[in-house]
Amino acid sequence: QVQLVESGGGLVQAGGSLRLSCAASGRTFSLYAMGWFRQPPGKEREFVAVVSRNGGSTNYADSVRGRFTISRDNPKNTVYLQMNSLKPEDTAIYYCARGFATATTPASFGSWGQGTQVTVSS
Repeated sequence: QVQLVESGGGLVQAGGSLRLSCAASGRTFSLYAMGWFRQPPGKEREFVAVVSRNGGSTNYADSVRGRFTISRDNPKNTVYLQMNSLKPEDTAIYYCARGFATATTPASFGSWGQGTQVTVSS
């Protein structure tokens, strides 16, 4: 069973930046697409970004496109989410997830991390 461990969350002012990391255990990291999702307070989990197995293809939610960048380092078994120009509405628990395709629905991802809190103050 893979373990996914997120880090890098915290409190930041609007307009600031954060970089989230997600480290995966095991030797099969490069065989899977990796995604980031978030769950704002009182709302359902929503898609943020996804990257293909080799990093050559990415997709973003409209709400973050142009501000967030997903990337991966397969030799390090790590996926990143660079978040710039943060807004208060980006406040959420951010989760990384592993899946077989560059999908955008939580049901398409079988393994999840425990989440990291991102809070953006106005």
